[in-house]
Amino acid sequence: MPAPVRVVLVHGTATSPAVWDRLVPYLEGYDVQTPQRPRTGDLVREADWLADLARGSWLVGMSGGATLGLAVVAGGTPLAGAVLHEPAVGSLCPDLLAPVAAAFDRGGTQGLARALYGDSWTPSMVETDDPTTAAELAMFREFEPGPPSAAAGEVVVTVGASSPEPRHRAARALAERWGYATRPVPGAAHFAAWDHPQAFAGVVRAALTCARA
Repeated sequence: MPAPVRVVLVHGTATSPAVWDRLVPYLEGYDVQTPQRPRTGDLVREADWLADLARGSWLVGMSGGATLGLAVVAGGTPLAGAVLHEPAVGSLCPDLLAPVAAAFDRGGTQGLARALYGDSWTPSMVETDDPTTAAELAMFREFEPGPPSAAAGEVVVTVGASSPEPRHRAARALAERWGYATRPVPGAAHFAAWDHPQAFAGVVRAALTCARA
C-alpha cells in the first residue's frame, strides 16, 4: 500500500500552527504536517528552512506562509505541488500590504493581525512580540515573486471570493506576469483556513486529486 501523500501547512505572520486546527480534519487520508516557522525575519533563511522541510511534498501556505511558498516554488525545490493562499506579490501589487503596515504602526502585532485576519483572530493564536512582527512585516514587504520552477509541480494561487479587490488584483498579477494558476475559495477571505476550513480544504483536495489524475 503506498504511503499517504505528505502535505505541509505553513502559517503566516502573527499566527502559529494552531490556525490549521479547523482545516486538518478535512484532510483526512493525507500525512499532514503543521510546523512552527522560525520567524527569523530573513527571507533567505525562512525559504531555505521551508524548502528543506517541504521537499517532495505538497506545500500549502496561507498569508505569509504563502509568500514563503512562492519563494520556494520559484527557487527550484522539488515539490509535489503547492496551494498558496493570498501571498504578498511585491511590486506586482505594491499597495497590498500598506493597510497592514499602517495597522501595525497604530496597534502593534494585535493591530496587524486584526487587519489581516479579521475579528476571528485572537491573541491565543500566537506567542510573539512586536519586534519579531516588525521584522516579518519588513521581510514580506520586500519580497518579489518570480516564475514557478518546473520542479515545483502543480502550483495554484488561491484568493478568497470575499476578499477585497487588492487581493484579487494580486492573484491576477501573478497569473498575468508569471503564469500561475489561480482559484477562488468560496465564501472565504484572507483567513480562509480558520474561517472557511471546509471550503479551503476542498480547493486543496481538488488540486491534489487533479495532480494525481
